[in-house]
Amino acid sequence: MSRQYTLNRPARSTSIQIEYAAELNAQQLAAVTAPPGPQLIIAGAGSGKTRTLTYRVAYLLENGIDPRNILLLTFTNKAARQMLDRVANLLPIDASGIWGGTFHAIGNRMLRRHGSALGYQSSFTIMDREDQKDLINTVIASAGIDPKEIRFPKGDVLAEIFSFVVNTETPLEQLLAEKFPYFLPLLDKIGDVRARYEKKKKATNSMDFDDLLEKTLSMLQQHEEIAAVYRRQFQFILVDEYQDTNKIQADFIDLLARDHRNVMVVGDDAQSIYSWRGANFKNILEFPKRYPDARVFKIEMNYRSVPEILEVANAAIAANVDQFRKNLAPTRESLGTRPAVVALNDGGEQAQFVAQRILELRDEDVDLNEIAVLYRAHYHALELQLELSRRGIPYQITSGIRFFEQAHIKDVISFLRFVANPRDEVAFKRMVKLLPGIGNRSAENLWVPWEKSLNERGEINSWGERLLPMNVSARSKKHWTQLAHTLDEIAPGGQPNPPSEMITSVVEAIYDDYAKVNFTNYELRKEDLNQLAAFARQFKDVNEFLSQLALISNVDAEAAPNQTADREAVNLSTVHQAKGLEFHTVFVIWLTDGMFPSSRSMDAREDLEEERRLFYVAITRAKEELYLAYPHMRLTGGYGDVFQRPSRFLKEIPNPLVEDWEVKRS
Repeated sequence: MSRQYTLNRPARSTSIQIEYAAELNAQQLAAVTAPPGPQLIIAGAGSGKTRTLTYRVAYLLENGIDPRNILLLTFTNKAARQMLDRVANLLPIDASGIWGGTFHAIGNRMLRRHGSALGYQSSFTIMDREDQKDLINTVIASAGIDPKEIRFPKGDVLAEIFSFVVNTETPLEQLLAEKFPYFLPLLDKIGDVRARYEKKKKATNSMDFDDLLEKTLSMLQQHEEIAAVYRRQFQFILVDEYQDTNKIQADFIDLLARDHRNVMVVGDDAQSIYSWRGANFKNILEFPKRYPDARVFKIEMNYRSVPEILEVANAAIAANVDQFRKNLAPTRESLGTRPAVVALNDGGEQAQFVAQRILELRDEDVDLNEIAVLYRAHYHALELQLELSRRGIPYQITSGIRFFEQAHIKDVISFLRFVANPRDEVAFKRMVKLLPGIGNRSAENLWVPWEKSLNERGEINSWGERLLPMNVSARSKKHWTQLAHTLDEIAPGGQPNPPSEMITSVVEAIYDDYAKVNFTNYELRKEDLNQLAAFARQFKDVNEFLSQLALISNVDAEAAPNQTADREAVNLSTVHQAKGLEFHTVFVIWLTDGMFPSSRSMDAREDLEEERRLFYVAITRAKEELYLAYPHMRLTGGYGDVFQRPSRFLKEIPNPLVEDWEVKRS
């Protein structure tokens, strides 16, 4: 018979180091000092969510919980480090034993220990997206799929499809039908590639990023003895930004918390805006259903915005049915000004208004870094980038690369550059490399005879006459013929059509098919190209259009250091990318139905409610001044000027809460 031996905890000081009641407001204090058990903390925008989590960890440590028994899950490793550093500053306790980090980091740590249960060695490789793409392309080749016969999705597009399948737990056929319908005829082949890809990863002892979630959960579900180890270890689980979790992440938390149920999740349902990348809004909404004994705390004291902005924010989210009702309450005093609703004629006038008001704010001693222009989609900032460049106002794109620097924009522009200047070697090579079977070497080999023909024969009268006799591979022959016909269409007799017409023709004839198989976000890029064609309508001459693009690029190049934050610059950002940030002044532009909310979201209530949450996020980024702008008219690529209705979200805000600005021209 074995002897029972009890291992005592090391003695800890029982004196409380932190005066919680003095350092937290009443709502934060209630959550931080709550007894064990499941807890949902609904933390409104600007209410001190991180502070609440940090003090909760400190409270557990001060009450004798061993750091090794705490699991802190965040969405960035930086967030976890910052919280743990703050805990270390609050307490003279070594908290290094806490398991803190992203879901993926924790999954990796578990798999390194126990991955052999799934047939993986502890030395498995974690592939980045480039590695993943290369491995999938290898699998495509081994599956006998001939890209010459079918337009099969490239490796990085398939990587995105497989990632959606994993993170949303959606069957492949359903996912293709919903997000990639143009690939449905290839369902069987894509399914076969996925199965081969899984086998290849196992054979090469490799995992992709999604495996760090999926394989970890599978391991815990299939091997109870491993799951039991972690259930015993993690007596308290804390989760940040719970509204952004996907199905796998929620299942992972529930599995580990099954026995002790000491799980505290913190988030804001009103800021759940990432369903497009797999986040499941139901996780936070239905937490009380999965944990019927859960205590729900609301933290509504806002430390960021003036009262007038919070009144608008509360009104903006009120129409949502699926939500935890809350009311952001101000801690700041009123400045006496209401948010402005600004009606403008068109996108160009909207850009002029924003630029002029930015200069006025700068004269009022508001740093450019403290000003943000937010929008629903990247292309909404097109006119504004041009206007800011013209006026010499430095700006930085928080939401990624600048509109005209994006690959799909530069790809289509290369056709226009080439017909405007047939000696443009860079444009020629970029253009021809879009065709199947033509890479760097082939492009170089094609440029030599092209340049020779220009030197010998001079001006172009027929593109087909020059291009069709050139020697291209059998794989590229059909597409080369299409290129020649397209160039003859957009620049008959060598004379370029108006740039807007050329863009539309290039996209329809060549680029649309290319984009489908090469880009994971094809629909968004298609919107960009439609807007590019609309923007180009104001130029009748291709050289004038290209000159304006060059002006923007050159001004941007001079402003490149602003990306290092060494230079004062206005922030341009999608609302998605601005979440978590705050600014003195915020402009929200293109607030029209079809733009914000997006036209793709207006048929289903769930989608429209996410758009409304996105609007709420935009509003709550502002600390002191807020401008909500909408143009009456919008240029389109093929339909002329289109009348725009003000966003339905604006109509939901009571008139007394805002100030209407009437813009006149001098």
